[in-house]
Amino acid sequence: MSMNDPLGDMLTRIRNAQMRGKSTVRTPASKLRAWVLDVLKTEGYIRGYEAVTAVGGQPELEISLKYFEGTPVIRELKRVSKPGRRVYASVKEIPSVRNGLGVSIVSTPKGVMSDAAARTANVGGEVLCTVF
Repeated sequence: MSMNDPLGDMLTRIRNAQMRGKSTVRTPASKLRAWVLDVLKTEGYIRGYEAVTAVGGQPELEISLKYFEGTPVIRELKRVSKPGRRVYASVKEIPSVRNGLGVSIVSTPKGVMSDAAARTANVGGEVLCTVF
């Protein structure tokens, strides 16, 4: 079965695992997913991730979720740019999430980065998702 939105699938797996209080969650591996997880790790929303091999030999990413006093650190995780409707923003139009308390993850020509890093690098791109 083919998957139309691999990044959306990963975000949904993270949301579902946090609702159940899981410490880790696995998702199929891809470069884009790893780049988004790098941003989530540097911004402090997850503990980390590592590449593992599944039973069938397929590469997977095992994500270690982060909790603070029993509640998930990620309160809200939304996909912005979807396969049916891509959302692009120039450097001046990159959305600020909850007055700067959250993070927009942007895919730019210089790589996948947070909204603050994109503003510093003076590049725009596709707004992948928002995290709070």
